[in-house]
Amino acid sequence: MTHYFVQAFIYLVAAVIAVPIAKRLGLGSVLGYLIAGVVIGPLTGLVGSETVTIQHFAEFGVVMMLFLVGLELEPRMLWAMRNKLVGLGGLQLALTSLCFAALGLAFGLDWRIAVAIALMLSLSSTAIVLQSLQEKGLAKTEGGQSAFSVLLFQDIAVIPMLALIPLLALPELIAAAGAGAGADEHHHESLSLVAHLPGWLHASVVLASVAAVVAGGRYLCNPLFRFIANTGLREMFTAAALMLVIGIAALMSLVGLSPALGAFLAGVTLASSEFRHELETDIEPFKGILLGLFFITVGAGINFGIISENLLLVIGAVVAVMLIKALVLMLLAKLFKIHASDSWLFFLSLAQAGEFGFVLLSFSQQNHVLPKDLAAILSPVIALTMFLTPLLFIFYEKFVVTRYQKHGAEQQDERVDEQGTVIIAGIGRFGQIINRLLLANDVPTVVLDHSASMVQRVAKVNIKSWFGDASRPDLLHSAGIEEASMLVVAIDDKERGLALVHHVKKFHPKVTILARAFDRSHGYELSHAGADIVISETYYSALELGGEALKALGQHAFKVEQMKAAFDKTDKQAREHMYAEWAKGDEEQRFTRSYLDLFLEVERRLAKAIKRNRVEGHDNSEGGWTPPPKAYLDDFD
Repeated sequence: MTHYFVQAFIYLVAAVIAVPIAKRLGLGSVLGYLIAGVVIGPLTGLVGSETVTIQHFAEFGVVMMLFLVGLELEPRMLWAMRNKLVGLGGLQLALTSLCFAALGLAFGLDWRIAVAIALMLSLSSTAIVLQSLQEKGLAKTEGGQSAFSVLLFQDIAVIPMLALIPLLALPELIAAAGAGAGADEHHHESLSLVAHLPGWLHASVVLASVAAVVAGGRYLCNPLFRFIANTGLREMFTAAALMLVIGIAALMSLVGLSPALGAFLAGVTLASSEFRHELETDIEPFKGILLGLFFITVGAGINFGIISENLLLVIGAVVAVMLIKALVLMLLAKLFKIHASDSWLFFLSLAQAGEFGFVLLSFSQQNHVLPKDLAAILSPVIALTMFLTPLLFIFYEKFVVTRYQKHGAEQQDERVDEQGTVIIAGIGRFGQIINRLLLANDVPTVVLDHSASMVQRVAKVNIKSWFGDASRPDLLHSAGIEEASMLVVAIDDKERGLALVHHVKKFHPKVTILARAFDRSHGYELSHAGADIVISETYYSALELGGEALKALGQHAFKVEQMKAAFDKTDKQAREHMYAEWAKGDEEQRFTRSYLDLFLEVERRLAKAIKRNRVEGHDNSEGGWTPPPKAYLDDFD
C-alpha cells in the first residue's frame, strides 16, 4: 500500500509543479503534463514499469471525455454535420491509411503488417487536440470544428479496425506463440463475451450491445437519475454518473468494441436529458484528473533507450508520420474550402498519431500481427508525435495567426477605403448588434476584427468588415480615427481592449469611447484607462431575464418594470462612488474593505428601492410604465 501512496504522490507533485509553469510560459497544460512524465520517468527514474498499468487506467479519461463530448451533441446536430463527419473524416482516414500502407510496402514490410501500421498511424489524438482547442479558445473556429469532425469519425472507425486486425494475423507469429499462450492471455479471453462465437453471432452480440446502450440511455437513465435526485444525496448522483460511464465501458470491452465509442453514444443519447448539466458537472473533475494522468504516462513511457539505439529510424518515422498526415490534411482543407488560418489549424492540430494508436498497437501484438521488435519502435514514434503536438499549437498561435494579422494589416491601406462616424472594434456577438442598430439609423460605421474567419462569416449576411488588429495605430489611422467621433470597443480580449482604450484616449482624446466590460472589475479598469461609457456585456440581459423570472413567478408586468427601473437607477447612481472607492486601492488590491462595505450598502439600497411602494415613492422617470388613460386609447382608435 505504501508503494501506491508514494507513486501517487510523485505523479501529483510532477503535475502540480510542471503544469502551472507550462501554462505561465504559454506552453499549455498538455505539454506540461508530458514534460512532467518525461522528468519523473526516463530522466529521473522515479516511476518505472507500473507506468503501463497506470496508462491503461488513465485511458479511462479519454472515455469520460468522449462521454462529455457526446452530451454536447444531439442526434440532429450530428446529422447536420454529416458531410464533414463522413466526407472530411472518411477521406482523411482513407487517404492517410493508403499513404502509410504504400510506404510500408515500399520498405519491404508484409502487406498485413503494413495495413495494421497504416490503420494505427492514421488516427490522431482526440485527448490532446480537444483539450488544446478548448484551452486556447479555438474549438468554435472553422478549423477547430473541422478537426473535431475528423476526430469523431476516427473514434467511430476504431470499431471496424478492431474487427479487421485479427484477420491480419501472421502464421509464423501464431506458430511462435504456441498453443499455450499463457495464463494472462487466457485470463483476458475469459473476460470476453464474443471470443469463441461464430462470426454471425459475434456481430449479433455487438449490435445488441450498441442497441442496449442507446435504448438504456433513452428510456432507463432518466427514471434512474430522477429517483436518485429525489433522495437528495448528491454523492449518490455522482456515483450513478460514474456507474453509467464505467458500466458502458465494461460492456463495450466485453464485446470487443471501443469503450470510448460506447461512452460517446451514451452521451449523444443523453444530450437532451434534463440531467445533462448535472452529469457534466459530476464527470468533469474525474475526466480532467484522468486525462492529465494519461498525458503524464505518455511522457513517462517514452523509452529513450530504444530511441537512442534506433535514433535515425525513429526520427525519420516521426517526421514521415507528421509530414504525410499534414500534407493529406492540407489537400482536404483545400478540397473542403477551409480557408486562411483555419486551414493551418486544421492540419497542424491533427498531424500526429493518437492514444488509440497505442490501443491498436497492443491489440495487434495480442493478435499476432506485429512482431515485438517493430512494436517497440512504433511505441515511441506514436508518443513523440503526441509530444510535439502542443508545440504545433504554439507555432500556430505565435506565427500563423500573427502572419495572417500582419498580412491583413498590410492590405488595410489599400482595402479600407471607407470611413465612418463610428469605428467598431470587434464584430462578434456583441459588436454585431451595435453595428446593426447604428446602420439601421443611417450612422456610417467602419468595423474591424482580427479574425479572418469571422470577417468571412459575417460577409455572408452582408455585414461589411475589415480584417486587422484594431489596437494597431496604423490600422486605426486607415479607418479614420482622426475624423471619427466615436469608438466602440467590443473586442473579446480584455488586455487588447484595455490597450486600445489607453492608446485612443491618449492620442485622440476627442473621440468618445464606448467599451464592453466582461465583469465589474474589467469595467473599472476600462474606466480607469479612459473609456467614457462602459457597459457590462451581461448586465442588461441579466436584468431582463430577472424580470422575466419575476413575471413567471406571478408578479404583475408593470410592477416588474418598476422594479427593474428602480434597480437600474440605483445601480447607476452608485457606480461612480464604487469606481472612486475602487480607484483608491493600490494595483495589488483594488477591492479594499471600504469598497466591500460600500458594495454591501448599495445592496441594501437596492433592496429598499425595489420594495418601495409605488404610491409612496412615485418617480416621474418611471412614468413610461404607467398605463395610458382610456381616453387616450379611444382617441388613438
